[in-house]
Amino acid sequence: MKHRANSGFTLIEVMVALAIVALSLTAVTASLSQMIDAAQTMRDRTYASWIAQNRITELRLAAVTPNVGATNGEVQYANAEWSWRAVVSETGVDDLYRIDVSVSLAGSDDIIRTVSGFAGPPGAAGEANRAWARLQQSGPKS
Repeated sequence: MKHRANSGFTLIEVMVALAIVALSLTAVTASLSQMIDAAQTMRDRTYASWIAQNRITELRLAAVTPNVGATNGEVQYANAEWSWRAVVSETGVDDLYRIDVSVSLAGSDDIIRTVSGFAGPPGAAGEANRAWARLQQSGPKS
């Protein structure tokens, strides 16, 4: 009498293989989720930095000496509502002011990014260009 050899996998072997695949897919999913969260965080930080830099530039271009104190507002940017808070303070140097702008998503107390800049009283139009031209004409100093 011939014995037929069974070929194939037992139920236990199949269950162990499925458990290994399930654990692997769970790890891959968790890793992808972390990468997506990191990308979203970096995107929000970049946008918040741009918003803060724009606010500092607006204060510089206002052509007035900034008032010491705090102001805040909201802005629509990249299909989201953002809140900003600008604090202007004295630096101890005459006519030089520090501007700290903090940005968060509207309705959130979590500050995403704070950017600092400096501003002084407005100069005459073209003054910086004239100073640069004089420096270029005088040539390098020995």
